[in-house]
Amino acid sequence: PAVSWLRPRYERLLKWFENKFARNLTVTIVFIISGICVFPLFSGEFIPALKEGHYIAHMTAVPGTSERESLRVGDRVSKALGEIDGVESVAQWVGRSKNGADTFGTHYSEFEIEIGALGGDEQGRVLAEIREVLSGEKFGTFPGLSFGVNTFLTERIEETVTGFAAPLVVTIYGADLDRLDRDALKVAAALNQVRGAEDIQIQAPAGTPQLDIRLRHGRLSALGLTPGEVLEVVGAAYDGEVVGQIRKGNSVVDIVVILDDELRKDVRSLSALPVKRIGDAIIRLADVADINLVGGRYKILHSDGRRVQTVTAKFSGRDLASFEQRAKKKILSEVELSSGNYVVFSGTAESERQAKTDLIVHSLLAGVGVFIFLYIAFNQLHNMAITFLNLPFALIGGVIAVIFSGGWLSLGSLVGFVTLFGITLRNSIMLVSHYKHLVEVERVAWNFDTVVRGASERLPSILMTALVTGLGLLPLALGTGEPGREIEGPMATIIVGGLFTSTVLNLLVLPTILHHFGRFQNSNQDF
Repeated sequence: PAVSWLRPRYERLLKWFENKFARNLTVTIVFIISGICVFPLFSGEFIPALKEGHYIAHMTAVPGTSERESLRVGDRVSKALGEIDGVESVAQWVGRSKNGADTFGTHYSEFEIEIGALGGDEQGRVLAEIREVLSGEKFGTFPGLSFGVNTFLTERIEETVTGFAAPLVVTIYGADLDRLDRDALKVAAALNQVRGAEDIQIQAPAGTPQLDIRLRHGRLSALGLTPGEVLEVVGAAYDGEVVGQIRKGNSVVDIVVILDDELRKDVRSLSALPVKRIGDAIIRLADVADINLVGGRYKILHSDGRRVQTVTAKFSGRDLASFEQRAKKKILSEVELSSGNYVVFSGTAESERQAKTDLIVHSLLAGVGVFIFLYIAFNQLHNMAITFLNLPFALIGGVIAVIFSGGWLSLGSLVGFVTLFGITLRNSIMLVSHYKHLVEVERVAWNFDTVVRGASERLPSILMTALVTGLGLLPLALGTGEPGREIEGPMATIIVGGLFTSTVLNLLVLPTILHHFGRFQNSNQDF
């Protein structure tokens, strides 16, 4: 009944489009050109922000900050984060585990922030408040600290792509560590001037406090001591030495002699550390060694057998590609590196470009295959080219959908366009192949009546293809931005938007174009 009601109305509308063919074709071409021109202007992102209900906040203090101090400051940060409406729990860990693979010092902390099952908008609000708290705008500043916030999956992806939890990584290669440090500071200063840059960090900063103990070998020989004896004493003071055992029930507990934590950090106390007793005299460490507090390194980075220093940066308020492009231009034009040093850029922007390139290349290869098969089926290049007109018809709706969804293109969005083109091409193939059947098999004359008949007979199948796909994806499209739909949502939105315009234009514009430019023939005539 619905098709019977719709078919005569559709035929009248198709005749109206034929009467206004030139004007309607011009309007369609204008929309297609506009869509093609607007497409490159969209902002791009590798993977959209994921809403997992869980965030990881990184806190970095001055190298050499003690575990106790990191915990004290972290307690303030945890309390401030816990006051945010929607945050369920905050847990902090400092440094690295004893047998862990990480190289973090005690100046580095991570906070596991659990926010629970909230909607997309609510999670966005909580994240904004977390950033506000960590920036110091809400509860006062946290001097000497830098922060970064990420979701777990996004962080793992960035670490897999770049080796660091950041979308932009600038690696400086060189031989001299001090020169690398100076160049890293210049790069960090340049990045700080790029709009949208945040959480800029030097991954292996110098300046970690260290005790430098240099033995005076002449003095050791005069006292009859060996370097090994002195090092044993220092090792016992810092690592401890087992001197006995006690039993507690069924367990055996080692008795360890070790220097008190506070004394180990004090140069004067360490200088008084007894090394050996010779007669009535006690030889102390200061008698046989020079002890100084110096700045050192807790980590030295290498890549491809060369020393490197790495600067990482995150961004907000702009797309990844433009941020990386601006950062590159800023560094290459304004930062003068030390002699022999050079920079290499990496990050998710490079992965995004590679993924887009691979997707486009594979899509083009698939398109060539479709082109060949269609040529075999139609045996005519002219009609086959008209069949592909449905692709720009679909592009119009896809572009409009992107505009209304925020103007961002992700990898999921590009997959949506590829899927959309495949679905819409099927509809135009059905229409053209039916016209071919009418003319070549049923031997109907090729005129506008045949155009109307063929389009009317293909109306149910074309509508069903579009409706079934569109209605199936509509819940995903309407739920774009909700947790779990960050990738599929934009893809579904583009497919639904593109199906709408391609179906309308496939039913109204394509038949009239085929009437004027199509070529169909049978054994007796050529139309």
